[in-house]
Amino acid sequence: MVTDPGQTVDVLVVDDDPVVRFGLTMMLRGAPDLRVVAEAGDGAEAIELAERHAPDVVLMDIRMPGMDGLTATETLRRRPKAPQIVVLTTFDADAHVLRALRAGAAGFLLKDTPPDELVLAVRYAAAGRPVLSPEVTRRLIARVAGSEQDTTREAARRRIGLLADRERTVALELGAGRSNAEIAARHHLSVATVKTHVSAILTKLDLNNRVQVALLVHDAGLDTSG
Repeated sequence: MVTDPGQTVDVLVVDDDPVVRFGLTMMLRGAPDLRVVAEAGDGAEAIELAERHAPDVVLMDIRMPGMDGLTATETLRRRPKAPQIVVLTTFDADAHVLRALRAGAAGFLLKDTPPDELVLAVRYAAAGRPVLSPEVTRRLIARVAGSEQDTTREAARRRIGLLADRERTVALELGAGRSNAEIAARHHLSVATVKTHVSAILTKLDLNNRVQVALLVHDAGLDTSG
């Protein structure tokens, strides 16, 4: 995770279309704090180059020949010091995107995302911030998760049940997309205390970012409007 505002963010671009890779690389090179360290044409090459260059962020296409981006995402996110991954897709309502988010991707972008939004998304991912809004997360779940809803809900509720009461409250707030400062203000806590609860939630649930917590809360069908 990049925490120093002046630090350069190293990016790996992964897409089987060389024209798409070229376009993404040119857009990213327009930002002085971003550096494209390598380009890959499939998931297997992405894993190899990620090991060699240790990028902070990977822009990962999903549909590629050979090893697809979904498998590569799951493989990379299981590794120590895993890079942040932003999935590239043509369709936002996609079961593959949802699976990538559950595997730990920071978010997703449509391939026609404007350059300034692409650059901002990479910066967000490098800083450990979610790339997509809670509204988009909810919409995605509603579109593609219906057929497995009952089984998923029961499993998600069992996992949420591992949390202490205050941790569960914070998890619901994360599901609503609220920031640490907003959670602190709503529950009369310090921001440091909220951060401690968020860390405990991630550890207990074996998750690695706030997007995964939000997905779990919505999978469980819990009310986040309170």
